[in-house]
Amino acid sequence: MKEQIKEIDRRMKGANDALKHEFAGLRTGRASASLLEPVVVDLYGSMMPINQVGTISVPEARMLTVQVWDRSAVSAVEKAIRNAGLGLNPMIDGQNVRVPIPELNEERRKELQKVAGKYAEQARVAVRNVRRDGMDMLKKAEKDKAISEDEHKKYSDEVQQLTDRHIKDIDQALAQKEQEIMQV
Repeated sequence: MKEQIKEIDRRMKGANDALKHEFAGLRTGRASASLLEPVVVDLYGSMMPINQVGTISVPEARMLTVQVWDRSAVSAVEKAIRNAGLGLNPMIDGQNVRVPIPELNEERRKELQKVAGKYAEQARVAVRNVRRDGMDMLKKAEKDKAISEDEHKKYSDEVQQLTDRHIKDIDQALAQKEQEIMQV
């Protein structure tokens, strides 16, 4: 039964990790290499992720650079970033593509807060679904006489504690992201 509890914890942690990954892609006016992850470059007749075409780095708080490995691909990378719908305006600088990150206005910050809240709610729902699966498993184990009523109570309390802890982690991550979004 301890193995099943560990599996429940692992699945809940997966929801937290997915949330952090979603948050990394939210633009906060501060440069982050993960901002360019969704960009794909039309190169050599196929669509390639930008991280397979060059090295993305963050030289300053409001600037991204992509050091393109193939000199002939620089303009394709610049065009892909421009057309990705991220609201970025890249500039070619030799074999590098410099991407300044513009300031966010108040309206856009509020929109990003709502998106962050939506991501957090999806993570909470995922954690609650894992909890429900765990509770169903415990009921079935008790019904099949694999565990006693006392063990069922003990394990369900443990599952509830895991749920509470992971929901609290999600709420903390959301609060931190909202603060980061509203920071000017």
